[in-house]
Amino acid sequence: MYQEITELYEQLYNELVRWCQNMTLDPYKAQELVQEGFVKAIDHYDEIKELEPNQRRAWLYRTIKNLFIDDYRKCKRETLTDSFTEGQTQLMIQPDKYSEFEMIQLINSLPGDEGKIFTMKYLGGMTSGQIGKILDLPPGTVRSKLSDARKHIKERMTL
Repeated sequence: MYQEITELYEQLYNELVRWCQNMTLDPYKAQELVQEGFVKAIDHYDEIKELEPNQRRAWLYRTIKNLFIDDYRKCKRETLTDSFTEGQTQLMIQPDKYSEFEMIQLINSLPGDEGKIFTMKYLGGMTSGQIGKILDLPPGTVRSKLSDARKHIKERMTL
């Protein structure tokens, strides 16, 4: 088990750290997220040992993205809590039209791979070529699915 995880680590570590640095803008936080992702891989080894190599890569990307979102939510809650004084009942910041939770639900509701591709592009900062390699799709198909995803999001936001 540990040999397979070690091989996966050696193969994907630098790629995942670069991806995380695009999301976090912090190299130390990026390394921490990747480490946490591989700890999760060890914990879920029975689940990922049956996957193909590209599916393992996608599993790690999804897991690390979820860790990033969880950490972002935690930091956001802490910041929001810290910005209030005792006895204050009004929000100091006007919330956006859509909450973070609603946006995540919206992205997760996209059909097929659109949500995954949208997340990799706009949260991960990846190019169409990089996304295509991971998902085994031509870059043109990735761009088409991104266009469809933006269209679907726009339609759902106007409802």
